Amino acid sequence: MEKAILYVHGRGGNSGEAESFAPCCPGYALAGAEYDGGSPQRARRDILAAYETLRANAGEVLLLANSIGAYFSMLALGRAALRRALFISPVLDMERLILDMLGRAGATEDELRERGEIATGFGETLSWEYLEYVRANPPLWDVPTDILYATGDHITALKTVEAFAAAHPVKLTVLQGGEHWFHTEEQLKILSSWLRERV
Repeated sequence: MEKAILYVHGRGGNSGEAESFAPCCPGYALAGAEYDGGSPQRARRDILAAYETLRANAGEVLLLANSIGAYFSMLALGRAALRRALFISPVLDMERLILDMLGRAGATEDELRERGEIATGFGETLSWEYLEYVRANPPLWDVPTDILYATGDHITALKTVEAFAAAHPVKLTVLQGGEHWFHTEEQLKILSSWLRERV
């Protein structure tokens, strides 16, 4: 049976991005998960379904997840038979991220509870239902995981990544500078090298 990698994209991405990683993953079939990121429940369902479809035909499955795709993957695949996971700029503490965005929007948790939803000036709509779900369903994660993180990441703080790494079977690689989105020529070279060394 073949070896496979399930790729879970970040916000604004798509399953087709999986193909761009093929040169770094010789010997693996890559498949991208398409999911509804509007709710953690639906994302969880969609990613689990994509994994089960891939697992039916593969003897070994690795997970490659980017940004919020890492959080949704931990929700969906905590009990899956993954050999290992590779996270790029992962969102690891969704509650903290939501509360940080709430603060940036100049709103309070009480206001979010009373109003149900708050539209922000930076393109996000925050939901009390979403926050409640996140708090009630912390990811259970014990999959050996490699993380590539850049210190210029404005979504996830270094202390959050370090705390996660200390509490889980994680090998953390920290790129000085860089950004949440790896997109420059230098950053992409580092990403490619990191990935080649780990698959």
